[in-house]
Amino acid sequence: MAILDQYGRPVNVGSLTKPQAEPGLTGIRQIWAGSIASGLTPKRLARILAECDQGNLDAFLTLAEEMEERDPHYQSVLGIRKRVISGIAPTITPASDSAKDKEIAEQVRIRIAEHDGFGDMVEDLLDALGKGFAVVEVDWARSAKEWWPTAFEYRDPRWFVFEREKGVELRLKDDADPVNGVPLTPFKFIQHRAKLKSGLVYRGGLARLVAFSWMCKAYTLKDWMAFIETYGLPLRLGRYGPDATPTDVQTLFRAVANIGTDAAAVLPQNMSIDFENGPAANSDKIFENLARYIDEQVSKAVLGQTMTSDNGSSMAQANVHNEVRHDIAASDARAVTASINRDLVRMFVDLNFEGQKSYPRLVIKVDEPEDTNAKITNAVKLMRSGVTLKASELRATAGFSDPEPGDEVVGGKVAANPEAMNRSGAGLALNRTDPMPEEDPDDWQEVADGILDAVAPLIEGAASYEEILAKLPETINRMPTALVVDTLVKSMFKARSIGDAQDG
Repeated sequence: MAILDQYGRPVNVGSLTKPQAEPGLTGIRQIWAGSIASGLTPKRLARILAECDQGNLDAFLTLAEEMEERDPHYQSVLGIRKRVISGIAPTITPASDSAKDKEIAEQVRIRIAEHDGFGDMVEDLLDALGKGFAVVEVDWARSAKEWWPTAFEYRDPRWFVFEREKGVELRLKDDADPVNGVPLTPFKFIQHRAKLKSGLVYRGGLARLVAFSWMCKAYTLKDWMAFIETYGLPLRLGRYGPDATPTDVQTLFRAVANIGTDAAAVLPQNMSIDFENGPAANSDKIFENLARYIDEQVSKAVLGQTMTSDNGSSMAQANVHNEVRHDIAASDARAVTASINRDLVRMFVDLNFEGQKSYPRLVIKVDEPEDTNAKITNAVKLMRSGVTLKASELRATAGFSDPEPGDEVVGGKVAANPEAMNRSGAGLALNRTDPMPEEDPDDWQEVADGILDAVAPLIEGAASYEEILAKLPETINRMPTALVVDTLVKSMFKARSIGDAQDG
């Protein structure tokens, strides 16, 4: 039974172990390429983009490569966006719960997901973010009836061309047809196309979006360097007297010209050198502000935000945004896993398990970053209101594991004890499982006895309420007020100490 690829083309298994897109020194596919970025002008950039619109991609792809090589900021933010995805370990979901599908999923996990080159392959495919598309060639090996990928080879996008009629099919440039290219060998290539905008693939890369800004920044840095070279040192003015000879003037000129580097000069006594101020203070900020502004716009284009790549944000904000905006990272992960499932997982399954109608799914899941501190704070508030929560979930949120039997542990069990609720409905402290210890009744009994001994005779001998009020100040003087104050202070100190310990 013939094996068909994802596009319905028959697969020649004999060609799978032979590379198709290898470079050479004399052929059309060479690793050497000239420079486009050197001397780039707005007019030339417009011509490069117009040629790209017509399907002539070589100049644009060369420029896109050089933009990453020449601009630290663009390379950094683009690399961050790639590594957010390539650094995630994938998971494999079987097509069903049957034993056969679970066996297939396990083989996909072993041969593909755990392949040493899987992360690099994902990062190579994400090269499509800048250029619009990326191609990786799979090196296959076999033993009897078993097939597996041995390596994933990145192929330069300049070695490929899109067919002219619809601009959809990707073909390989070859000496047999340098203009239109030849069809890609089925089951040999993983193609990834970045869906950053609708329309033709080669018009959707980030390099096209930021190319003009990149060129403006290059001009800005060049002008900034010229400004510093001119005004980095003060202007030196040499002054000579009316009796100076041409030789004296030449000597003075050499001294003025060299004093910036030599930092020393010897002049005749009747000559002088003055140092004039340069341009107005902070005038160099014009260049810096423009360069920073362009970097911020590039960060927005690539990462979706600027907080983690530029100044002006707190660490808390940066942690929440987690470098790349979550919706962008999730979209990149979804797109690249779709390409891998279509062009690699399906190929592997069809070569090793013929006749499958459903396939396992390789998934790269980007978890949305959460504010752990806010989550724990809200959990504490809920527990103080009497809500019970799972201790294991709280530990997982804070990044701690559940203790095993025999482990040395610290801290107490977090609980809200309904049986210890007081009459007002308030619960115990969160780290207590028993009621608070009661005060010593003897302390307050002595206080109460002293107050009663002073008040009782007054009440018993009084004929009216007014008489009690009149004699009350005299009675208060006989009450044990010192004992009352002492007992209150001790009780308040004890309550404060227990509360501080519980909060800690």
